[in-house]
Amino acid sequence: MAKENFKHRLFYTLLGAFALILFWRGIWGLMDIFVFPNNLIISYSLSVIIGIGLLLLIKHLIKHII
Repeated sequence: MAKENFKHRLFYTLLGAFALILFWRGIWGLMDIFVFPNNLIISYSLSVIIGIGLLLLIKHLIKHII
């Protein structure tokens, strides 16, 4: 029984990893199209700034929740 449980967990882990990779690929592709497609420096810089801002916001929200 434990062997079957391990197979199920492995399958769902791989399925989740595959879904996460596909999601990331889709977001990356959309950003390449819509966020300053003709100016990579501005596009990448804006992406970094927004990413850092979201991480700081999440950190702030988690501090208040815990």
